[in-house]
Amino acid sequence: MEPVGSPLTATYTRPRSTATKLLPAISAMASSCKDRFPYYSLPQNSSFPWMTSTYYKPAAINQTLAPFSKSCQGMAASKKLPLISNKPTFIIRYAPDDWYRSNLTNYKESETYQHDAECLRVDTSHMIEDKYQQMEKTQGESTKSVGIRANDIGFWKLELCLELDEMIKETNALTDVKKRVERALAETEPLLQVAQECLLQREKRIGIDQVHDEVEKGLFTEVDVIRSCQQRMQRYLDMAKAQLMSNRVAQHELERDLANKQAAHLIDDKCYNLKNTSDGISYYQGVERVDATISVPESWAKFTDDNILRSQSERAASAKLRENGENLLVVTANEMRSQFSRVNAAFTNRIAETADAKSKIQTHLAKTLQEIFQVEMNVEAIQKAMRDHGPSFKVAQTRLDERTRRPNMELCRDTAQFRLVNEVHEIDETVQSLEQRLRDTEDNLQMLFHAKSILQHELAVKANSLLIDQEKCMGIRKTFPSIARLMGSV
Repeated sequence: MEPVGSPLTATYTRPRSTATKLLPAISAMASSCKDRFPYYSLPQNSSFPWMTSTYYKPAAINQTLAPFSKSCQGMAASKKLPLISNKPTFIIRYAPDDWYRSNLTNYKESETYQHDAECLRVDTSHMIEDKYQQMEKTQGESTKSVGIRANDIGFWKLELCLELDEMIKETNALTDVKKRVERALAETEPLLQVAQECLLQREKRIGIDQVHDEVEKGLFTEVDVIRSCQQRMQRYLDMAKAQLMSNRVAQHELERDLANKQAAHLIDDKCYNLKNTSDGISYYQGVERVDATISVPESWAKFTDDNILRSQSERAASAKLRENGENLLVVTANEMRSQFSRVNAAFTNRIAETADAKSKIQTHLAKTLQEIFQVEMNVEAIQKAMRDHGPSFKVAQTRLDERTRRPNMELCRDTAQFRLVNEVHEIDETVQSLEQRLRDTEDNLQMLFHAKSILQHELAVKANSLLIDQEKCMGIRKTFPSIARLMGSV
């Protein structure tokens, strides 16, 4: 029975030795039979070249036929045969019994060798069958192990895919929140400029209207609130950038591990599907002695589990940061809108107060102008009265002067004289009182003019304040960004 492999013709074609007419000695035949089939040990090569000549060498039969002269050297001299004559007679060297015994011996040895060969053949057949079964069992166990390993890789690959998808979703969600915060931060800059512009415009108020009122306090508070919101948003953006970097590092580790798992799964799946009849199988001598492994199943599973745990940890931190970002957008939007509303309410109240003051100033100015007109009329009346007393005063004085020219005893201090003197004194007192009243009236008129100028100035101040608060400040504070814009949704 030939081994599995390429058949090779056995080299049993060595030429036999020349047959001799003399049969060999029994002892020579025995030794020849013993050395007929020499033992050759099988080679220990594990590469299995499947070549017949490697395991089986040609059996050479080395017959040791002793010559007749040498076989007879050991015989005694007395037993030597006499010289043979030239007559054609037969010389008998063995007895028939020897011949029969020799044949029986050869038969027995042949049967023994046949039996041994049959046993060896049966044992070899059983061994081959056992080895086939063992090989199939071992190959089945190896295939099962490779399949289990492929299933394990598939399980971890699925876990990595799920975690990678969740991490990508979380990273995208955090990126969206970060962009919303950036848009909200950009929206706060115009609000800050509006508040600062209002403060700058209100510095142009005049006089007493440069008061540190509720509007100014509210504007300063609004500036502080907006800057505080900007600082918190900027801090959040810094944390979001760092968290996104950590997310990308964890995602990169997952992707690299997943790529390795996919490559390993393809290889193990290919190995699992390999069969003895598959294409591409070949000998790789010494490959079983190459140990390129760098991990064991425990460390291998722990590596992937650590990557997943790290990703889950970063994802949880990212989700918390994202939630904080949502809350930050809501809180900052409400704070800025509330302060904006409070400042607008203060502006409204201040504008109403200024308008009321302006209205009252206008009323007082109108009354002052009316009073100035009346006083001016009064001055004219006083002056006219003074002018009207002039002729009477002249007449009285002229009469007195004329009566001084009366002669001698006619210069009598009579009633007429007393009346004229009293008239002159009365007219003089009247004129002096009118002059004093005129001076008082003129002073009052000057006070009225001063009040008029003050009221006009205050009216201009209030008009300027109204222009600043109502037109310039409230003109740029008419619209406030919507909550959606402040939250970065638009």
